[in-house]
Amino acid sequence: MSIGARTSHLRRSNLALVLDQLRRRGPSSRSQLVAATGLTRSAIAGLVGELEELRLVIEGPSEPDGRPGRPSPVVRIDDRSVAVLAIEIFVDEIGVAIVALDGSILGAERRSRPRARVAVAETISDVTALVDQLDAASPHPRLIGCGASVTGLVRDADGFVVAAPNLGWTDVPLARLLTAALDRGLAVRVGNDADLGALAELRSGAGVGSDHMVYVSGEVGVGGGLIVAGRPVVGHFGFAGEIGHMPVNPEGRQCRCGSIGCWETEVGERALLARAGLDPDGGRSAVEELLDRAAGDDRAALAALDAEARWLAMGIAGLVNVLDLDTVVLGGLFARVLPAIRRQLDEELVRRRYLAAGRRVRVVGAALGASAVTVGTAELAFRSLLEDPAGVMNATFG
Repeated sequence: MSIGARTSHLRRSNLALVLDQLRRRGPSSRSQLVAATGLTRSAIAGLVGELEELRLVIEGPSEPDGRPGRPSPVVRIDDRSVAVLAIEIFVDEIGVAIVALDGSILGAERRSRPRARVAVAETISDVTALVDQLDAASPHPRLIGCGASVTGLVRDADGFVVAAPNLGWTDVPLARLLTAALDRGLAVRVGNDADLGALAELRSGAGVGSDHMVYVSGEVGVGGGLIVAGRPVVGHFGFAGEIGHMPVNPEGRQCRCGSIGCWETEVGERALLARAGLDPDGGRSAVEELLDRAAGDDRAALAALDAEARWLAMGIAGLVNVLDLDTVVLGGLFARVLPAIRRQLDEELVRRRYLAAGRRVRVVGAALGASAVTVGTAELAFRSLLEDPAGVMNATFG
């Protein structure tokens, strides 16, 4: 690599570093950026100036803090510059959102849908209609990218959904289909919903400060996102984290993936509702009914939650014992039922399942709640900008 190429690469990396720090830490003075990045004061001054010219940051006075003297200028993300489109595809719901560079959600639309309406063509049609509705209702900065999350095995390189058993999808070129259907000239990146939820919780949710974490999310199926040594684990083919298909019960039910006794057949929404005598396909409203019944000491509902705690503990303990985790973040269905099963879950984990070292593990609900996947999907859409701020902004605005 020539000297000029090395200098250009270093400049690009440093721009990305400063932009990332501002997104993670919020408004910061130049001194704080020097301390956070290890760069010199003159380097920070030049980088801040360049990011201002790119319309990605604004430098101005900080809010008064009551101390004497003039407040130091601070650098903050310009939330009026650019935004991305985030699309979420679940079995019984789709959602779209416009997310600014500072992570704020500028507009969002969600729509429940019958579980029979999950065919690829119908899903694409529903998504584009919802995007058009959102676009008309929410004025927003220029869109520079699109991310889509889906409950399935996704090949990151080209947004190809290899398999999504709970949607009934196999070999779907989702990125290409969405790019054509949206017809907005946006690059579409596709990721697994649990992987993206894990990324969001690690950056700004319950996993902040964690080095070894698993994000476990459940609805109809069960997915997971793994963080080891502070970095996402994707595996050889990019499919790591399909923890819902860990075999836990050789005498169990057949899973939609074709195997017997997968973890999601014991802790997924259908199993929980069936144990309580409710419609297994009743969805979120049925889960709320189950929790209401349990609060009223309904025996069937309480027994269903006890079983949920036992099987959930079995899977969590296996993950902790294999991966030596410090944090387990529960999202989706599991976050909703956690208050009702907390005592039973803790007893199962500490007394019966963990190795001794595992007793230090935190098991917590997702701090970002239903927004975790939205935030993670937006991060996916912003990836190109965050890797090369100048290149993307110059190409976008000329």
